[in-house]
Amino acid sequence: APRPVSIQNSFCLLHRSFATELAEACAPSNYNISLLPWTPLGGGALTGKYLNGQQPAGARFTLWPSFQYRYTEGPSATATQKYKEIADTAGLPLAQMALSWCRSRWYVGSTIIGATTLAQLKEDIDAFTVDLSTETLAAIDKVHGECKDPAIGI
Repeated sequence: APRPVSIQNSFCLLHRSFATELAEACAPSNYNISLLPWTPLGGGALTGKYLNGQQPAGARFTLWPSFQYRYTEGPSATATQKYKEIADTAGLPLAQMALSWCRSRWYVGSTIIGATTLAQLKEDIDAFTVDLSTETLAAIDKVHGECKDPAIGI
């Protein structure tokens, strides 16, 4: 019988539960399945555009404020601000850092991206040429330790 070659799950800096729940199934010693993460930017929250209560005109969470607010409120907003500071230190747009981080996980085969403008699409695509430094990855892991999966359970 045909075997699956990939799995699609929500996976981003704000929602990393896949890493501890299903990543083991992706290992070559098990099923060798790759992850295709959807919402790698947390619905746009990991662009930083919703920080400090901003509500950009025409943006998803501005148009539908109750839609997945778990990515823009409370602990997620705190974590996003910390990730933004890391991206700034690395000289990267937050979206590029978030996408590059997804790509850096051994079980990720590709990433499902979405954009509403050509500029967003270019920034997203450019993220796949970025390799995060050891220092940046360590800083990301430190924030995750302080704000573990903030988009879960809100």
